[in-house]
Amino acid sequence: MTERTTPARRICPDCDGFASAAVTLGGRDRRGHLRTITAYCPACNGLGVIRTRRTREGARA
Repeated sequence: MTERTTPARRICPDCDGFASAAVTLGGRDRRGHLRTITAYCPACNGLGVIRTRRTREGARA
């Protein structure tokens, strides 16, 4: 009986797997908290991986 394994997911080449980052806006709010926003990678939509195409065996490109 053969084992079925799922192929490894490819890491996004644009963000190298670090799909989101906290960016400081500078300064602090009234409570003393650092103001930040979250920026997501536009290529992978914040997932860190890209989808791979499944090819059938014997299929021609």
